[in-house]
Amino acid sequence: MRTLTSLLTATAITAVATAAAQAGSHSQKWDMPMAYSASNFHSAVGAEFAECVTTGTMGAIEIVTHPSGSLFPGAQIKRAIQTGQVPIGERLLSGHQNENALFGFDSVPFLATSFDDAEKLWKAAKEPLEKLLESQNLTLLYSVPWPPQGLYFRDEVNSVAEMEGIKFRSYNNATSRLAELTGMLPVTIEAAEISQAFATGVADAMISSGSTGYDRKVWESLNYFYEVDAWLPRNYVMVNSQVWADTSDENKAVIEGCAGLAEYAGFWRAKEYTQFTLNGLKEGGMTVQPASEQMVNELKEIGETMTAEWLEAAGEDGQAIVDAFKAMQ
Repeated sequence: MRTLTSLLTATAITAVATAAAQAGSHSQKWDMPMAYSASNFHSAVGAEFAECVTTGTMGAIEIVTHPSGSLFPGAQIKRAIQTGQVPIGERLLSGHQNENALFGFDSVPFLATSFDDAEKLWKAAKEPLEKLLESQNLTLLYSVPWPPQGLYFRDEVNSVAEMEGIKFRSYNNATSRLAELTGMLPVTIEAAEISQAFATGVADAMISSGSTGYDRKVWESLNYFYEVDAWLPRNYVMVNSQVWADTSDENKAVIEGCAGLAEYAGFWRAKEYTQFTLNGLKEGGMTVQPASEQMVNELKEIGETMTAEWLEAAGEDGQAIVDAFKAMQ
């Protein structure tokens, strides 16, 4: 995958360098906050995107990534881009579902449970999401999915009843609501704080991808990962719309070309990373297995409740996304 991404980056640079040469010698530094560790595949794709833009614009725009929430915590990144504190950044938009239910389209349980379905759902949601972001002074550049979400626990769990009272890491509305409906206790914890939270007993469970668990070495505290493929949330790279408007057409072409390649490479990296990270969890000592039939059935019932709640909150736009998605099936 690294070779493919390098090839794509080189292709983008070759394709756009001629146009970029006309962009002028004025140089800008774009700091790009990211919530996840530098080793996470999203951060790696972001770093390659940044390098592609920096090289493709002949240094006219130098993008510098800041992973692990080192510049802004994850929850503050979107606002920082909106208000111009930084020109660009990456964020899990479902973390802002409180602002608008549409931000949570990718976290509706059991709506899209595979990479293929996640791409169809993204096609259905992209236009209304872009319009929503535009109304908030944000321009979308690219989006990459996470691997399917599974359940992590410190102790063995085979039914929803056994989840009662467990402290559960939440990162958006969907995860908080899932905790409530299963009787768990939601605790908001950003990705950069996961390892410490589990090590100190602040939380004992979470729903996340194999990628997050692998990056954070959660086997040091947790013992079970259950594959439930609940949903595939997405990360989004966005630029401040005023900054974008002030960017030359030549440099926009470079950035859009690099963004398209980042989205393509990120998608395939996510697919390849899925089994790799599950194997890594096993090697770390965790039990990795499909959830019990009872647990899956009970979670799907909860998913139906959450879907109905999301559709009510998202209104006509949400229903249109679901209808368009289902029409692709």
